[in-house]
Amino acid sequence: MKRDSIYYQIFKRFPGLLFELVDDPPIEAQNYRFESVEVKETAFRIDGVFLPPEGATSKVVFFAEVQFQKDEALYYRFFTESMMYLNRNRFQYDDWFCVVIFPDRSSEPSDTRIHRLFLNSDQVQRIYLDELGDPNTLPIGINLMQLTLASDETMAEQAKQLIERVELEETGTLPKNEILDIITTIAVYKFSSLSREEVEAMLGLTLEQTRVYQEAKAEGREEREAEMLRVTVPLLLKTGITVEQIAQQLNVDVEAVRLAAQQST
Repeated sequence: MKRDSIYYQIFKRFPGLLFELVDDPPIEAQNYRFESVEVKETAFRIDGVFLPPEGATSKVVFFAEVQFQKDEALYYRFFTESMMYLNRNRFQYDDWFCVVIFPDRSSEPSDTRIHRLFLNSDQVQRIYLDELGDPNTLPIGINLMQLTLASDETMAEQAKQLIERVELEETGTLPKNEILDIITTIAVYKFSSLSREEVEAMLGLTLEQTRVYQEAKAEGREEREAEMLRVTVPLLLKTGITVEQIAQQLNVDVEAVRLAAQQST
């Protein structure tokens, strides 16, 4: 599942959701703006930066990272990028805060000692989604984020329960139609091989052919194709046939086959 894309959509539409996870949210939390920013001189890109609104009393910038795959270099990269952004934008902010979101503790880098100055400070908070409690007792926004953890066996039921909550409960500043759109997107990513009609039947919704739905289907197809090539191309190359012949047999782009071949070496 393309969780980076999903969380980008969640935070772009509902930036205030981040602050439901933060112990000490700023007063202007609902007015923060979510951006993906580039530190140009280093070619680094920070995927999640929450910028305070113009005229805010306290200008605190929040850096967020959602990490679902084990990455031992995560903290090296994240804290370096965050500090370089602050250096690039010096004197614009009064303070900074980092939030790192993991599905569980096993997804966190193993060696945290070297970054203990950051990790043990009051400016960094680590969130483990599986430890937040029963999804049905949590705010709908956090329930939405936890839906990305659902297994293939439980996704449909959890999505239906969340849809029922959205339809019955007040969602505050979160528009109900946009929450349903995100739930649909998560389901489409999770079950990318299903047709729109099958997803509709599974969720009990009538979906429109929205841009979000089409993009999710396209990314799902690309993800399946990349996985198929990753497994198939090395095996076919061992038989002695060329990259061009593999592309023709599989009816895919030659460059995609070349990339899969490079990744296998």
